Amino acid sequence: MKLTTKDRDFLDRLRALLDEGVLRIEFREDGLRRLILRQNYGTYVEQRFGMSRQGVRWRFKRLLNEIYPSSYETILWVESTFGVDLRSKAMAIAKQRVELRKKTTEQLGGVTR
Repeated sequence: MKLTTKDRDFLDRLRALLDEGVLRIEFREDGLRRLILRQNYGTYVEQRFGMSRQGVRWRFKRLLNEIYPSSYETILWVESTFGVDLRSKAMAIAKQRVELRKKTTEQLGGVTR
């Protein structure tokens, strides 16, 4: 599953709030392992994200507890089938795609879809 521009914006805002110490991410292991957001869920966070607290929780759960671990599940499956020999090639492809996206964004004047 590909990340959207909204996902990228959310992750950028989340990183800033983590750096500021307003939020933190904890690993919870009480039967079901997952990542959770902790600390201030007040109006400040709603304003910074431009969405409700429930929206922040939903996007966090979707990105960091569903999409991110699923990516590693796929990697584990592929590597258990083919070995790790393809990893460096896959990383080269991924890096090239990121660079091409950056160049395209710059050529469009910073406008993304």
